Amino acid sequence: MGIPTDLKDAWVNHRTKSSNFMIPSPDEDLKFLRSQMCTQEGVRAGVKSASIACVASAVPTLIAVRTIPWAKANLNYTAQALIISAASIAAYFITADKTILECARRNTRTLYDNPS
Repeated sequence: MGIPTDLKDAWVNHRTKSSNFMIPSPDEDLKFLRSQMCTQEGVRAGVKSASIACVASAVPTLIAVRTIPWAKANLNYTAQALIISAASIAAYFITADKTILECARRNTRTLYDNPS
């Protein structure tokens, strides 16, 4: 499934060839690198937060299913997985978003504080 490698390579090559008529300024290159660094920083922080949230939600969920009679009767494996994954996904996206926005703010501040 997915895009075949030949088509993907052809699309990437076409895209890089067609965008060469305009030469980006060094400022644009720096902005692009800064945005990539912000994205990577956000992903890294999101993964850390998601792993912590996974453990923090898995332990009480699994203990509750084994000890509380209501949870034992009503929470099957799918419900348990949903509880744990919902907490992990929410933590990932919230943390990644906050980190990317904070990094963008930091880059904007340095851009305006820097006299050029």
